Amino acid sequence: MAGKEMEDPGSHFSTVLVAAAKLPGVRINRETYLRKALSRHCSEEQIKAAIEETPAAAGIPLDILEKAANDSIKYETAKVSAASAAAGLPGLVFLPATVPADLAQYMGHMLRVAQKLAYLYSWPDLFSGDEMDDATEGVLTLFVGVMFGTHTATTAIGKVAEEMSKHVAKSLPKKALTKGIVYPLVKKIARHLGQEITKQTFARTLSKAVPVVGAVVSGGLTFATFRPMAKKLKNHLAELDMTKPAPRVEDFEVVLEREPSATDYVERSDGDDAASK
Repeated sequence: MAGKEMEDPGSHFSTVLVAAAKLPGVRINRETYLRKALSRHCSEEQIKAAIEETPAAAGIPLDILEKAANDSIKYETAKVSAASAAAGLPGLVFLPATVPADLAQYMGHMLRVAQKLAYLYSWPDLFSGDEMDDATEGVLTLFVGVMFGTHTATTAIGKVAEEMSKHVAKSLPKKALTKGIVYPLVKKIARHLGQEITKQTFARTLSKAVPVVGAVVSGGLTFATFRPMAKKLKNHLAELDMTKPAPRVEDFEVVLEREPSATDYVERSDGDDAASK
């Protein structure tokens, strides 16, 4: 039908997301990343606790997490800007024909920084197998939605975080993300993002129309947009209750306060007497 879109915007976004997630180097190893990101600021004991549980459970202060998060945002911004101006991530030649290479590499770096921020702010491992499952696709959609400034995505992320906090979960709440209360929001956000990335693809195409100059403009455009978007996600994740550092229980004897008994006075008196002799 004339005027009808060839593809649903939500499906288009899903295609881009899945394709980007398959690119080499996009998936972040949670344990390796946390160890490297926290090594300059935390003890080995804290790092182990952060990996085995979460940075919040390890009692790592928010200011340390913010430093690590800002370092990761700075690194990914530099990488994606350079990639936008040059060749991009390896493996782009294997992308589906429906996914422009520049868009996929941009999305790939968004997924990289989203994973890093999620792991710092106490989210579980997002990739449990070779293929990305529906729950992971759902939560990554929400993360990208927050980066694009979608209010519905911030609300949905809060609901997912609440579900995880209720059950002290070490994995994503799959039911909420694929069938429950969050699922309709994920679909709505995916449609919105599909429309947004179509606009961005057009803008990027125009920016590269002139050789050399186009590369500089494209790299600059990427730098100007990527960092603020990553900052939005960082700020939102840092505000969630699940990210707040929990007090660590050390191995020492806890003495409970109680009312003194007659025996206490007798024992104390004996000790005083013995000391005075």
